[in-house]
Amino acid sequence: MKTLGKSERLNKKKVIEQLFSGKSCSFSVFPLRIVYMPADESDAPVSILVSVSKRRFKRAVKRNCMKRRIKEAYRKNKHRLLQQLPPDSPQLVIAFIYLSDKLTESKVIEKRMQTALARILETTQHAAADTVS
Repeated sequence: MKTLGKSERLNKKKVIEQLFSGKSCSFSVFPLRIVYMPADESDAPVSILVSVSKRRFKRAVKRNCMKRRIKEAYRKNKHRLLQQLPPDSPQLVIAFIYLSDKLTESKVIEKRMQTALARILETTQHAAADTVS
């Protein structure tokens, strides 16, 4: 449960296009922008995509470093999201987009990730409650 498997990474072009087409929900928890939506074509209960802009970090080493930090923060905290998702809810697709121009410490990324996952959970539970009533 504490791993981030290949099935949990979003790689279907059709789903990615839907995610960024405007039918999704989004919010920012600096230095992250989170875009998410329910999806039916996902293999895992929650699939993620991590993006760090080449415009912000020219060097691939720094981009990959930030991607690793974001993935690690998600891996450590995903159990909270998975445990509290309603069992009848559709799968979630989440994109984490890094916004800052500077490298951010892992501790800060992890705190922001916890905040972001709590917000996602809050809105998905409200949406599930609205469809039931």
